[in-house]
Amino acid sequence: MTSSARRVPIEPQAVDAPLSGTAVFLVLTVGDAVGAIDTVRSTLAGVTDVLKNVAFRDLDAALSCTVGIGARVWSELTRGPAPRELHVFPAVVGDRHTAPSTPGDVLLHIRAARRDMCFEFERQLLDLLGDAVEVVDETVGFRYFDVRDLLGFVDGTANPVGQDLPDATLVGDEDPAFAGGSYVVVQKYTHPLDRWRALTTEQQEAIIGRTKADNVELDDAETGQKSHKTLSTIVVDGAEHDILRDNMPFGSPAGGEFGTYFIGYARRLWVIERMLERMFIGDPPGLHDRLLDFSTARTGSVFFAPSAAFLEAMDDDPAPSGPADPASAVIPASPPEPADGSLGLGSLQTAPERT
Repeated sequence: MTSSARRVPIEPQAVDAPLSGTAVFLVLTVGDAVGAIDTVRSTLAGVTDVLKNVAFRDLDAALSCTVGIGARVWSELTRGPAPRELHVFPAVVGDRHTAPSTPGDVLLHIRAARRDMCFEFERQLLDLLGDAVEVVDETVGFRYFDVRDLLGFVDGTANPVGQDLPDATLVGDEDPAFAGGSYVVVQKYTHPLDRWRALTTEQQEAIIGRTKADNVELDDAETGQKSHKTLSTIVVDGAEHDILRDNMPFGSPAGGEFGTYFIGYARRLWVIERMLERMFIGDPPGLHDRLLDFSTARTGSVFFAPSAAFLEAMDDDPAPSGPADPASAVIPASPPEPADGSLGLGSLQTAPERT
């Protein structure tokens, strides 16, 4: 066992669940009515029971749900201080494109091999939550052929595997009260496929940084415009900082909607924020990610997915510990000094390792 593995002995939620055939991304806000916080707290603490109620119908469907909590309600829901980096998603404003900040108090990332399993779990959980919450966004994603996005390229190629996966996604002893948890960023993008398809394959590949047919990485540009692959890779002091992407396509051909739901899990939130800064503002500033000319960000929220044990214990201790003041919602001009070392509610059956 590596030293980094020993630092996170806490059982995480299903952050590393395998890429599924379908998923639901549900973003909720908590209402102001009396008892709303208590209802949400007790329901989230009991998510495992709801999973069991649904999953017994087909254990091979690998139903899982990862719960994330936003900065606005963290101290009320958990009755304790917030994780070190948790704050409201900061809008990223570039010369041509903006990543908006939109409301989100609770994230439910529901995954399974079957759409009906996700549907039934969502139905039962929303019945329990009742009018304590408002659904601000529901997106149903699906696996598209060999894990491609609707632009035709393989997605998630750079995801960490093996021991690199928990090292990149799970908080360790740098914030011990929240060990085993993960920061989560979600964004909903839509694509004008007609304009994208008007490009040649070579033009598309230059924007993405990989070949379309066989997903071979292209050489980085030495100067000038960088590809999406390069801008979304974060290297500090010679060390690359990975995140886990569990993106999924969504859309309706009849409705003319085609999109990608971005969901990124990270041990350190600043890694994703730096990635978005490079994409929307550019590196150097002014040379934004050209993929954004064909991808419009519609939403943006930040959550923290605590460990499974933390989530299940939220309803146990009624004693409040003073409200926490969420960190300022500002993208840092430079990343914090890396801590020593390298840089999810669990599935109801043992999930196969990502490849």
